[in-house]
Amino acid sequence: MLQASSLAGFANIRHAFFTRAGGISGGIYASLNGGLGSKDAPENVRENRARMAAALRVAPDHLVTAYQIHSADVIVADKPWVRENAPRGDAVVTQVRGLAVGVTTADCGPVLLADATAGVVGAAHAGWKGAFSGILEATIAAMVRLGGSPAQMVAVLGPMIRQASYEVGPEFRARFLAAEAANERFFVPAERQGHALFDLGGYVVERIRRAGIRDVEDLGHCTYSDGDRFFSYRRATHRGEGDYGRHINAIALTD
Repeated sequence: MLQASSLAGFANIRHAFFTRAGGISGGIYASLNGGLGSKDAPENVRENRARMAAALRVAPDHLVTAYQIHSADVIVADKPWVRENAPRGDAVVTQVRGLAVGVTTADCGPVLLADATAGVVGAAHAGWKGAFSGILEATIAAMVRLGGSPAQMVAVLGPMIRQASYEVGPEFRARFLAAEAANERFFVPAERQGHALFDLGGYVVERIRRAGIRDVEDLGHCTYSDGDRFFSYRRATHRGEGDYGRHINAIALTD
């Protein structure tokens, strides 16, 4: 698993951006696939998630993720849930100790957030749709309602698809420029005529900073280009693999 230096120093917080290593899944899911919605054997995913919970030092059923829908909806977790009754949304926040909240990713940007002083943590799933529609601001606002303050918060962007691997069409770029002309800085021309390479990471960091958080760390890893360590939806699609593994990115307050 990967950790951020800006979060590692807090005695009351545990966190992890899990890579694909350390699990029991095989084939295209090798090996630490945490995707309950994947076609991997359910018993393998359950064991993988139990290993991740153990690394975070929480009970296996105290690692929770939402049913993600690429929205700006945030869930406040006050107790564990299971897949069958998982709430729909793209961020989870909590002030409950011993409960790890997380998001699943395979190219989208995972953002872990913490106000260690107030005792509030959160995890956001920031794909382009979620980031564009306000998932990051909504997550920060939900943490504020629990007593947090953006001035005290730390935010970390984990492994995700990076600009060199993220080609988009003209309609994609047009959507962002229509929202704000300054978004032009997140695009550079691609080799294909009319296409561009999109800096989702830069866009996510900018949205976080505009929401008032100044302590932002970006781990800088690319899921698409580093197949040994990371799952990637886009890479799997380009290879015609049919499915792909999912990473868990999670944070918890200590008991």
